[in-house]
Amino acid sequence: MIYRFVIVSDDIDNFKLQIAIDSTASFMQLRNVILDSVGYNKDQMDSFYICDDEWNKEKEVTCMDMGTDSDEDIWIMDDTQLDELLEDEGQRMKFVFDYMTERFFKVKLKEVLPGKTLHDPLCESKIGTPPAENVDISEFITIPKIPDANNIEPIDESEFYGDEDYNEDEISDFDEIDGLDSDNYKF
Repeated sequence: MIYRFVIVSDDIDNFKLQIAIDSTASFMQLRNVILDSVGYNKDQMDSFYICDDEWNKEKEVTCMDMGTDSDEDIWIMDDTQLDELLEDEGQRMKFVFDYMTERFFKVKLKEVLPGKTLHDPLCESKIGTPPAENVDISEFITIPKIPDANNIEPIDESEFYGDEDYNEDEISDFDEIDGLDSDNYKF
């Protein structure tokens, strides 16, 4: 079977890839054809996430086992065939290619072609320019401004230490509690 994927980016409106790949190919082969098609390096950590119809992440397929102790199944790209996790047209994935900024491609299984095979993955079409592989991290991080200590107004301590309208009768009488039989209560 051949899977035909459409790959887009939320960062670039006119960018689109179409990849054809055999359903028995590994996620690593899909990763490599995507990265080759957009001209990105393959030395970065990245992951595919199988998503629901709303693009919410469900299962992760990662480059390598990160050694996390988890009850969840661990899917490694080299060891996982596409048809193990994907089978229906319309299935969605995110391919996170930049962990630091959480930048990703949206990947949709556009078409399943039964009865056909494909030896090597193929970029069938590429439209537009992909987003930059690397971006300045400071564009994604907001550093809070530290206030100038010389411009801070003094705090009115009366707001914290009491109030002239304090009424001692507003506090309940704790002597009543001491007389209760504590055996009737489970603490």
